[in-house]
Amino acid sequence: MTLRVCGRFNLLTKGHLRASAGPVQPSIVQPLYRWLREIYDGRSGVTVCVATEQGNTMQPRSNVVAGLLLACSLVAGLAGCASNNGPALPGLADRVELNGVPFYRGNANQSGSMVLASMLSQQGITITPGLLDPALKLPGETDRLQQNITQVAREYGLLVYALDPQLNALLTQVAAGNPVLLRYSEGSAFWSQPRYALLVGYDRFKRHVLLRSGMNRRLTMDFDSFDSAWKSAGAWAILVQQPNQLPAKVDRQRWLDAAGETAAAGQEPAAARARKALGS
Repeated sequence: MTLRVCGRFNLLTKGHLRASAGPVQPSIVQPLYRWLREIYDGRSGVTVCVATEQGNTMQPRSNVVAGLLLACSLVAGLAGCASNNGPALPGLADRVELNGVPFYRGNANQSGSMVLASMLSQQGITITPGLLDPALKLPGETDRLQQNITQVAREYGLLVYALDPQLNALLTQVAAGNPVLLRYSEGSAFWSQPRYALLVGYDRFKRHVLLRSGMNRRLTMDFDSFDSAWKSAGAWAILVQQPNQLPAKVDRQRWLDAAGETAAAGQEPAAARARKALGS
């Protein structure tokens, strides 16, 4: 019997598994194949082919099973190698999608007013992107969108909480139910532009994130591609929270600093509630 196992690593393509056993009895192959699909289908973008070739003579059952078990171990190794390129996610749910986060479709002005309107609506504020354009000084100041987004959010009595520049930090907040407002580079190596978006989900087995971005309500990007695009745009990401809505694994000093910035925007009562929520 000849056993062939081939692996392909392409994190931009959904992985799949295919097993072919020729004349080997299906009762032997199918349980192991189903196990492979359940564990590894789509995980890490790995494509694995398992084949047994015996010519015209059926091999002893023990040889076939041993060969397939070897294939299973090789598949596990391939998936493990690919997963090392992505973030470790200890203690987080396998899949998360924040379906209730509002979505305003549009590409104008890097989608800045659309994502901020979504975040404000998520916090119970009645708003539309068009109403935010004057406050964000659009279309004239797209180069200052980051600063203007944070300032306008504070003026609405909300706290802007900056996140660490690691993908794990973003996914931790999403797992806790907090959408993340961020900026990433959209395009290719030859041409790209900043795009503001909301991170609203992830799948740790398929190893992709889910974004509200531009014209797409559910844009998926694999972990590595997203991480690269996000960091090439400065690795900037924030939460926009109600004063009594503490982030997951809150950094005490960072929250107090955020409260101070909200107070400086003329929202001292909101800042006081934020300090109280922290026990200060």
